[in-house]
Amino acid sequence: MRSSRQLEKECVRNIEVIWLLKNLKPDHNTIARFRKDNAKAIKRAFRSTVELARNHDLIGAVLIAGDSTKLRAQNSKKNNYNNKKIQRHLEYIDRKLEEHNNALAEADGDEKSELEKEIHHRKDQRKRYEKIAEKLSEDTSSENPQLSTSDPDSRYQIVRGTITEVCYTAQTTVDAKHKLLIDYKLTNENDKKAMGMMLRRTKAILGANSFTALYDKGYHTGSEFHIADTLGIDALVAIPAIGRASQAPDPLYNAENFNYDPENDSYTCPQGNTLTSNGSWYKARN
Repeated sequence: MRSSRQLEKECVRNIEVIWLLKNLKPDHNTIARFRKDNAKAIKRAFRSTVELARNHDLIGAVLIAGDSTKLRAQNSKKNNYNNKKIQRHLEYIDRKLEEHNNALAEADGDEKSELEKEIHHRKDQRKRYEKIAEKLSEDTSSENPQLSTSDPDSRYQIVRGTITEVCYTAQTTVDAKHKLLIDYKLTNENDKKAMGMMLRRTKAILGANSFTALYDKGYHTGSEFHIADTLGIDALVAIPAIGRASQAPDPLYNAENFNYDPENDSYTCPQGNTLTSNGSWYKARN
């Protein structure tokens, strides 16, 4: 349960929670403030709970599974910006300013006053977007930097299919023996670069690398497999299907149906024909 209001309800109806809190009934504001002011302590308490579970042999450390869930941020799509979005806004404002200036040359009286107010408003808007553009230019950690004005740490992400949202990604790791949660990490990135980080954390928590890790196709990235191999951890990750744009006219000739021979550096097609390399490297043209 993540909702402070839902936790408030459980404090007056859930017998186990009533016993644990010794009949205290905090309201949702008290719960929310406590969580905000004691975030580090809550993390330490969670880690201590995992250690307690290990000491009672409740964690097998043989098979673990990782997955994520999207948590919607307190930031609308409207208040999330990237360089392209800022450029569109600036171009729109410039067009409007040009229209207003042209109209101002022919206006008089009240109409002229209204146009001057509108021009002043557009110029203020432009200054605001220029400041956001400046902040985006300072972010060198990403190829496509973003800025969320209401919830600065959140990012615009694909939730599922073509549905997008400004949100966080909560990465979680569960042990298979009793389905106990052993680790979590709140991030603002998608799953592609998360497996390696979570495996490092799990290795530190369990103090071993003899376990097998299970992940879905969203984590299927070469660099993450390299990290798992470096850590000495066996990772089983679902293979994503080939996208429609990459499908061959005849699905039998998709890349997955070609066999690679590392000794001869060659590929064999479904008909048994062999394609060998000429040994040259080619750079793709933009």
